[in-house]
Amino acid sequence: MARNPYIVLGLSPRASDSEIRAAFRKLAKKHHPDANPEDKKSEDKFKEISAAFDIIGDSDKRKKFDRGEIDDEGRDRGSPFGQWSQRGAGAGYGPGGQGGGPGGGPGAGASFEDIGDIFSDLFGARRGGPQTSRGRDVRYRLEVDFLDAVRGGKKRVTMPDNRTLNLAIPAGVEDGQTLRLRGQGEGGPGGAGDVYVEVKVKPHPIFERNGEDVHIDAPISLKEAVLGGKITVPTIAGDVAVTVPKNTSSGAVLRLRGRGIAKSKSGVAGDQYVKLKIVLPEGGDPDLEEFVKSWKTGAEQKARKHFAGV
Repeated sequence: MARNPYIVLGLSPRASDSEIRAAFRKLAKKHHPDANPEDKKSEDKFKEISAAFDIIGDSDKRKKFDRGEIDDEGRDRGSPFGQWSQRGAGAGYGPGGQGGGPGGGPGAGASFEDIGDIFSDLFGARRGGPQTSRGRDVRYRLEVDFLDAVRGGKKRVTMPDNRTLNLAIPAGVEDGQTLRLRGQGEGGPGGAGDVYVEVKVKPHPIFERNGEDVHIDAPISLKEAVLGGKITVPTIAGDVAVTVPKNTSSGAVLRLRGRGIAKSKSGVAGDQYVKLKIVLPEGGDPDLEEFVKSWKTGAEQKARKHFAGV
């Protein structure tokens, strides 16, 4: 949920145009994705301050917001659907962009060039030279299978403008992570914007991720639990043989070193943890029932002794 744009920029509702531009310039330079590559927190913060500036950095929008006609996301409070926008991180600002003119406080009436100058340091425009704006950034959400996310791979995606792009999914990409495709956004006088792809990882029926580690539950028979032996368990890289020790209790966890997720940068893989669960025969087993009835040691076993005193 969006926050009050004045709070996002650290300003009072009485702030002047120049104070709004100065606050946005300072925060934009600090959190811009170019200055913080692959830093999701900075990227999210940059999107938030850009969205805030889109409202109170525009004279008309600021007046509407101050009057309560639009909400923190710039949507008309009188419409149940609001307005759809392709605005991405830093998109549409500068001369000719959607950022519009300055706010409606003291000193209103500054030109588009004043707003464009805010981005001159960010996008490399020369001071004193002609100011040009990049094209809009485009945001896209992509669903990927669990194994494609942890192993990495290629995926062909269709953008909102019907262009198709071959997206390289880095190994170990996480749910909610944003991938950046430089120069693949909308065209503009200062060059094309970027494409930001938010990855949504589908859950897997067997594997569960925790950081770079992978967890699974592995059912074993009572015989395997008592006598031990070899079982086959799946990993993200294929099946492996695992030894179950004798007299293994349900809930015991085996660790497979290096069988977890290896991120593209470090190449160091996490581990896989296999939680063993004893499964009795479906429908019961008369021979097993008779044995348990006559099992003297089983009757003497204090399986819940750790409950004492609770």
